[in-house]
Amino acid sequence: MPTDVIDQLVGIAPGDALDALRDQRPNARANAQASYDALFHSDEREDVSQRERLAVAYWTVALSQSPTASHYRDLLAAEDAGLLAVLEAALPGALTEGPYGDYPTGPLTVENVAGLVWAPDAALTGAAGERLVAALAHTHLLVYRPRDSSADALQVLLDAGWSTTGIVTLSQLVAFLSFQLRVVAGLTVLKGELA
Repeated sequence: MPTDVIDQLVGIAPGDALDALRDQRPNARANAQASYDALFHSDEREDVSQRERLAVAYWTVALSQSPTASHYRDLLAAEDAGLLAVLEAALPGALTEGPYGDYPTGPLTVENVAGLVWAPDAALTGAAGERLVAALAHTHLLVYRPRDSSADALQVLLDAGWSTTGIVTLSQLVAFLSFQLRVVAGLTVLKGELA
């Protein structure tokens, strides 16, 4: 049986209590792995390269301050160690608390919260290129300021050279990783309770 990445990230061994628990939802388990495989082992890379996928993946989980970052750090290091080094140097200036941002005019505007609007520095832009830094800035928006997502935010990606298909793939990637890190966090807590 191929390695299940969530099992790997949590440290679930075949036959242990969490393995049995996950076996109660076989479709959920299989679909989570299928999503991972589709995003990271796809042959369709013309709209989003493997380097871009791994950079956005590492950035997403690192911004979320998840222990899963080590998995994606290792994958990116194998693909482009120089890019990883520049991302790690940029990370402290990108970390903040969230979510925050502005709601459209209406009753929810009383819940507007100001926060960091991150922009890549020259070192990151030089190492990653305009196209990838636009994706990294968009990832920051999705992680910390999802309520600020807009047609204008998507236009920035289009202007940087992203196709519509590429933008959908980026959004799927960030959404999947947000799901994955929450599943891993929940299972890690359960693992501690069952130990």
